[in-house]
Amino acid sequence: MPRMTIGDLKRIRDQAEQTMMAGSGEGRGKVTVHMGTCGNAAGAREVMAALVKEVETLKVTDVVVTTSSCAGLCSREPMATVDMAGQSPVKYVDLTPEKIVRVLKEHVLGGAIVADFALLKEIPFFSKQKLVVLRNRGLIDPEKIDDYIASGGYTALPKALIEMTPEQIIQEVKRSGLRGRGGGGFPAGVKWETCRRAALHRHVEPVAICNADEGDPGAFMDRSIIECDPHAIVEGMIIGARAIGCREGFVYVRHEYPLARELLVKAVEQARNYGLLGKNILGTGMDFDIEIAQGAGAFVCGESTALMASLEGKVGEPRPKYVHTVEYGYRDQPSNLNNVETWANVPLIIDRGAQWFAAMGTGDVSENPWNGSSGTKVFSLSGAVNNTGVIEVPMGISLREIIFEIGGGILHGRKFKAVQTGGPSGGFLPESDLDLKVDFDELTRAGSMMGSGGMIVMDEDNCMVDAARYFVSFLAYESCGKCVPCREGLRQMLHILDNIVSGRGQEGDIELIEELCEFLEVAALCALGTSAANPVMSAIKHFRHEFEAHIRFKQCPALYCPDLGQAASAA
Repeated sequence: MPRMTIGDLKRIRDQAEQTMMAGSGEGRGKVTVHMGTCGNAAGAREVMAALVKEVETLKVTDVVVTTSSCAGLCSREPMATVDMAGQSPVKYVDLTPEKIVRVLKEHVLGGAIVADFALLKEIPFFSKQKLVVLRNRGLIDPEKIDDYIASGGYTALPKALIEMTPEQIIQEVKRSGLRGRGGGGFPAGVKWETCRRAALHRHVEPVAICNADEGDPGAFMDRSIIECDPHAIVEGMIIGARAIGCREGFVYVRHEYPLARELLVKAVEQARNYGLLGKNILGTGMDFDIEIAQGAGAFVCGESTALMASLEGKVGEPRPKYVHTVEYGYRDQPSNLNNVETWANVPLIIDRGAQWFAAMGTGDVSENPWNGSSGTKVFSLSGAVNNTGVIEVPMGISLREIIFEIGGGILHGRKFKAVQTGGPSGGFLPESDLDLKVDFDELTRAGSMMGSGGMIVMDEDNCMVDAARYFVSFLAYESCGKCVPCREGLRQMLHILDNIVSGRGQEGDIELIEELCEFLEVAALCALGTSAANPVMSAIKHFRHEFEAHIRFKQCPALYCPDLGQAASAA
C-alpha cells in the first residue's frame, strides 16, 4: 500500500475519534469487559461469552459490546464497565456469567444499577492514582490501532520526525528527568545521547531494544502496560530510534506473557500497515522496524548483557559490564535498552513537553536528571492488602498512602509488618518506614530500591526469615551459574536459611549469612548476584530478633514455620 503521510494520519485520527464517540454516545450505551491476563484467568472469557450470547438472544442492537485491558483492580476480576448515555460509567466487579446477564437486563436494558456487585462510589484505589502511562487503561481496545490514534496516540511521532532534530529529542528527554523504570534508574536521555555518540564515533548503526522480560516475583507492571496500550511502546521506540539514529529495534518479551506478546505482534503489524514502521515512515525518509523476540523464561535474561546474548541466539549469560552495552551491545553494535514503562513515557514527554513531565515527582531535574525522580511510577501491589492490582502514582507518594489508602489496608484487619519493594534485588521496609517517600533515591537510602515496580505487602503472620529464604531460593534457582560467588554463595546461603527455618540453625549462622552477602555484593558478575544480599540484609537489619528466635529458641514468632511450631510445642 502507498506510504502514509502526516495528512493521512490526521484523517485517520478524525475518523477514529468520530467512531469512538459514536460507540460511546449513540444508542443505549457501551459495555466493556476487561480481558487482561488477570481477568481471563478469573473467568472474563466466560463472562464475555455469556454477554455476547444474551445480547444475540435478546436481539439488542443499540448497545456496543467491546473489550479492553485490565481495569487495574486485579483482585476483583472479572470486571466490566457499563457506560450509559447521560450517566457516569459504572464498574462491576467479581463477575460471573450469571451476573453479567443481570447487568445487561437490569442496568443496560432496565436502567437500574445492580448494586450487589457495582462500585457505586469512587474508591481510593482509583482516586489516589495519577494515570500517565496507564491513561488508556480500560478505555481503548488494545487490538485496535484506531482506538490508540483516537485517544491521542501517534500525535508525538510527527512532531519528533518533522519538527525536531535527534539532538532536540534527546535534550527534551533529558530535561524531563525521565529515569529508567526497569530498576537501575539511569537517566534515559543520557543513555540515548551516549548511544548516539558511540554510533557516530564508530560509524556503525545502533539498535533500540525494549526489555519486556519481567521476571521478578510479584511483578506484573510491564505485562499490564503492554496489554493496556501496546502502541505506546511502539511509538516510543520509533521516537527513540529517530533520536539515536537506528533502523533496527527489538522487543524482548518473556515466554510467560502470551497475551502481551500477541498484542505486541499485532501492534507492530498494524503500525507497518499504516506506514508507521518500515521504509520511509510518514514520508520523512526514516526507516525503522521492530522485531518481537520471545525469551525462554530465564530470569537472568532481564539483565542487559544476558538479554542481548539471548537475542543473538547464544546462551543467556551476563558478561562483565566494564564495556557498556550502549557502546558494544547486541552484535557489538551500540544498543539502547529501556524497559516497557520507560518507552511508553516517551510519546507523552514529546507531545506535552519536558516541563509537564518534570513537574510531577520529586526534586529539580531541569538541569540534572539525577537530582530527583520525575513523573509517575507503575507498581504491582500484591500480598496482604485488600486491593491488589496495578497502580500508577506520582513519584514522592508515601508507602502509607499506597498501602493503606490505594491498597485499602491489610487483609482481615491484621497488623502490617513489612513491604518488599524492588523484587529479589530490593529489600524489606518495616512499619517505621511507612511515611517514606517513594522515589529512586529515598528507597535506595532506606536499603531497598525502586526496581521495576514490584511491591509485596506482608502482615504479622508472615515469617521474615522464610521470606528472605524464599527470595534466596528464587535467585539460587535462576542463577546462570557462570560466576562462582553467585552460584556457590547463593547455594550456601540457601542451605543456612533452610536449616534455620527447619529448626537446625546454629549460633554464628547470622554472621555467616552477613559475610556471604558482603562477598556477593563485591564479587558477583551481574546484578542478580550483587543485589541478592538486599532482601536478606534488610530482613536481618529490621527483624534480627526473628532470626535469633529461630536459632536460639527453635521458635517462629509468626507461627509460620511448621517444623519450629512442632519443636516449640514439644518443648
